[in-house]
Amino acid sequence: MRKLLFSILFLLLILCFFAAFVAIPSEAARIYGPPAPRLTLSQRVQYSARLLWYDGLLTRPLHLEAGEQNFRIETGQSVNSIAASLFDAGLIRDAESFRAYLIYAGLDTSIQAGEHKLSAEMSAVDIARKIQSANSAETTFVILAGWRMEEVAVSLPTAGLPVTPEEFLAAARSPVNGYDFLSGASSLEGFLFPDSYILSRTTSAGKIVEAFVRNFALHLSLDLVGGFRTQGLTVYQAVILASIVEREAVKDEEKPLIASVYLNRLKIGMKLDADPTVQYALGFDFTNGTWWKNPLSLNDLQFDSPFNTYIYAGLPPAPIANPGLNSLQAVAFPAETPYYFFRAKCDGSGFHFFSETFEEHVANGCG
Repeated sequence: MRKLLFSILFLLLILCFFAAFVAIPSEAARIYGPPAPRLTLSQRVQYSARLLWYDGLLTRPLHLEAGEQNFRIETGQSVNSIAASLFDAGLIRDAESFRAYLIYAGLDTSIQAGEHKLSAEMSAVDIARKIQSANSAETTFVILAGWRMEEVAVSLPTAGLPVTPEEFLAAARSPVNGYDFLSGASSLEGFLFPDSYILSRTTSAGKIVEAFVRNFALHLSLDLVGGFRTQGLTVYQAVILASIVEREAVKDEEKPLIASVYLNRLKIGMKLDADPTVQYALGFDFTNGTWWKNPLSLNDLQFDSPFNTYIYAGLPPAPIANPGLNSLQAVAFPAETPYYFFRAKCDGSGFHFFSETFEEHVANGCG
């Protein structure tokens, strides 16, 4: 009798094991597709069981006769917040089941920010798939501080914007009316403000450029302009210098110090000797696949270009990149220093030695 009872219990354990680790995941995969590869075995079992429990909450639409509505997902919005917002908008039956499906399917990390057209006629599964689509009405595009306009141009198509790099560059080299600070500028280099932008996927190259420049204008406060004037600079000259500071500085906290060095040099007519201006003049480095060749050779420093500040004194004729707000602020409100030289520290930290004399500058070299 005891052997029979033991055999029955053993058989039940086998059946439970089969149900938990084989039958339940298999049934969930049949209905909802395969689970995300990153899930552990226990997580696959757990989320498979949840989905089977929720079932109709995920596979049946909330309403059979419902029109489309716009639903916005903000950049960085959490999965919990998105699920709750979908429920509040009357688009899904249950927020928790929706979240569970996203995690099970591995869709929780690839949701697209922007404006989506959704309907309560869609099941929660369909909506989860829809908000992965790059075909939403809007997309998020980010300009990084220190990018030159060619780098902005090649990044646009990767964000799903129907603008070729050539179209964007043509627009960026065309005048934009209504901004005094652009007077005399040959291109919009320096004024494509680094930021995160939500853009319609049908936006033209000209409208994209206008959005970037308009954002620059919005950040150009009276205090900032006043700071430029205190340094004896027009807005355009300040943007040129800020673009050099942006490319030179590794640490944001050093930007006011680096700005002070260049302003001190300008005041006495000393050449800026700024590597980034040479990098800009050289253009694309095909060997390393970058717009910013590093390191520069002695021959590079002799490259004849009005942008080469090792050859020509004063500011280069135009910005060499698009500076962020903290670089603009560093030029407007630089540190007050006696420094005329700086060089990278030898520890790879990204910080610099600053010195007043050339002898001190040489002594700071990496021996």
